[in-house]
Amino acid sequence: MISTHVLDTKQGTPGAGLRVGLYRGDELLSEQETDEDGRIAELSPPALGPGVYRIVFHADSGFFEKIEVSIAIADPDEHFHVPLLLSPYSCVIYRGS
Repeated sequence: MISTHVLDTKQGTPGAGLRVGLYRGDELLSEQETDEDGRIAELSPPALGPGVYRIVFHADSGFFEKIEVSIAIADPDEHFHVPLLLSPYSCVIYRGS
């Protein structure tokens, strides 16, 4: 399972209403918006297999339009939490817990 959490570090608030897509190659597997707490609890579909996936955050921060990260999944039974810290001119993506 893949989940995410977006924080607006300029405002010090959750990144609510941010569109996030999950791709395998060019195939869109899921596209959702973050909730009022900036979270998407289950971005991935239930039958996630091993492979390389791409998470696309549609930031529209005034500078960043899209922020993309590729992640390699070996064990699809593992939980992968991929948070984004976002401000108008900087961002940080990391593997959370």
